Amino acid sequence: MSKTALIVIDMINTYDHQDAELLLPSAEEAVPVVAGLLRRARDKDVPVIYVNDNFGEWRSHHGELLDKALAGPHARLVEPLRPDDASLFVVKARHSAFFETPLSYLLRQQGIERLVLCGQVTEQCILYSCLDAHIRHFDVTVPRDAVACMHPDLADAALRMMERNMGARVCDSAGLWR
Repeated sequence: MSKTALIVIDMINTYDHQDAELLLPSAEEAVPVVAGLLRRARDKDVPVIYVNDNFGEWRSHHGELLDKALAGPHARLVEPLRPDDASLFVVKARHSAFFETPLSYLLRQQGIERLVLCGQVTEQCILYSCLDAHIRHFDVTVPRDAVACMHPDLADAALRMMERNMGARVCDSAGLWR
């Protein structure tokens, strides 16, 4: 069986950005599901890797991003997803978790072949990360209830594209790591 990692995309977030009001309702639904995935992954010793936007803060590191998000008005969406000491953290600047980041190298060094992508935004960062994972020959699973979106119609189309065009397994999170 191939080694799997849980990739948590852009969930360390202040929600102080354009279109945040569109994202918040979906994020509120996804956070408890992602928190459940984190617990189950950690219980099964599945590596957890956070890949997070730096929001243009080029001098920041993951601790500062976390502190800022936890100090903001939407801390309740970040607290249940707080990285633990075993979690790895990759900072990104664009949509894909792979674009000009060390993620691919890190995954290969860890012997990881299968990725479970969760987080936000389904029709942007999750979609582009799935595509980049696919072209790098990783097997991808996307639990539809563990991704947040701004536009449900586009998210549904993105999930169909991931499944059909990128060979991703799109499923509910309940069956993962039981």
